Amino acid sequence: MNTVTVRVPAKVNLQLAVGPARDDGYHDLVNVFHAVSLFDEVTVTHGAPDAKPGSAVLTATGDRPSRTAGVPLDHGNLAARAVALLARETGVRTGVRVHLHKAIPVAGGMAGGSADAAAALVACDALWGTGVPTARLVELAAELGSDVPFPLLGGTAVGTGRGERLTPAAGNGTFHWVFALAEGGLSTAAVFAEYDRLRPDAPEPEPDRELAAALADGDAHRLGAALANDLQRASFSLRPGLAATIAAGREAGALGAIVSGSGPTCAFLAESAPRARELAAALLESEECAETVVAHGPVQGAVVVGRS
Repeated sequence: MNTVTVRVPAKVNLQLAVGPARDDGYHDLVNVFHAVSLFDEVTVTHGAPDAKPGSAVLTATGDRPSRTAGVPLDHGNLAARAVALLARETGVRTGVRVHLHKAIPVAGGMAGGSADAAAALVACDALWGTGVPTARLVELAAELGSDVPFPLLGGTAVGTGRGERLTPAAGNGTFHWVFALAEGGLSTAAVFAEYDRLRPDAPEPEPDRELAAALADGDAHRLGAALANDLQRASFSLRPGLAATIAAGREAGALGAIVSGSGPTCAFLAESAPRARELAAALLESEECAETVVAHGPVQGAVVVGRS
């Protein structure tokens, strides 16, 4: 093989409960991840024979210019760091070229960079034939970032600790989503800092039993009512216009509305696929967002879709 392509999904947080800041700067979380059908594709190809071991030369494209604006193409990119980490783990003495085809918003609260890192781990493991067990890939992913393990697995899962310790969540059925995309991104670090300022007495995070029951029953109405994100107030503080986007979605009939992760993407749960399309159109007409995307979940995690 010379080339491997991996498709990897975005995520929305159904519950994001955030505890107080820890001594190490992280926060304890209860983070219910849900993988949705908005995908990046990561293609890795053998580098030049004299490439530095573990090095990655990155390129990026997207369906719209906004998909690639702000994507770092150097060693600071999580995908490049994933390549280097797997090379050290396996002893591979080569480099690769990595091409990112972006559909997941950049700095949008949907873990696009984390998804690309997860895909790079899977793609390089396949390209190099190193056969690293999935459990070990998940451990390596956690070294890269709190959100990186989940895109390896997909589906719906509860993340604890700083979000990296995953337990699959029982669920039934398919849920239909509309994502309202904003111009520009939001810094996750800035949102957490604002959360600490606004809520210095944050309690320890706890899982929501009503949300778990709604997932298990496949009940979209109950799930919409249970959506919760402790970071939402901080996101509103930094980007006040997001409150109007959430309000517009609720006015248009969303079963639930929430800022995804640290934002600025807003997620709206719809009753069905046709209602999702209607909701997406209504949000665009409201002029409270730059773009809308319709998706469904849960979907599987990172998967090889091409080899040559």
